[in-house]
Amino acid sequence: MKIIAFGGSNSTQSINKHLATYAASLFENAAVEILDLNDYAMPLFSVDLEKEIGQHELAKAFLSKIGEADVLVISLAENNGSYSVAFKNVFDWSSRIMKEVFQQKPMLLLATSPGPRGGASVLEIANNALPRYGAKIKATFSLPTFGANFDIEKNQISNAELDKELKDVIKSSF
Repeated sequence: MKIIAFGGSNSTQSINKHLATYAASLFENAAVEILDLNDYAMPLFSVDLEKEIGQHELAKAFLSKIGEADVLVISLAENNGSYSVAFKNVFDWSSRIMKEVFQQKPMLLLATSPGPRGGASVLEIANNALPRYGAKIKATFSLPTFGANFDIEKNQISNAELDKELKDVIKSSF
């Protein structure tokens, strides 16, 4: 099984990339590839720019990576209650090439944030919207208060109860 995982942020210190990486490591017998949205940095999408330059090669490359996956593990950053601009821009460029960006791949959809809501707003938005773009969301998980519940040095959830919850979600859904 091949897992493609990424954090929906362009931060070099992305807490969502840490969570996605950890969650992907919990799948048994899986080859895991972690994407970095910085590798897919494109100009801000607009129909005028699309008319001028056509389909962006990085969007094609992103779609190709999604196509290689058996399972997607995506942890979305929440910026002002919604997607980060980095994720939204890759998503926008990609959806103009292929509406079903997520290509009917089973998905574990995650979010975390420094605060106690753990990216709940973006998780709700994505859980409702992404299936219209080919996401087969099998499970969701929110990690609240990242700094208190995740050990970056060990790259794992440090709160035993939340760690068990994520492991149970993966075991029961995939």
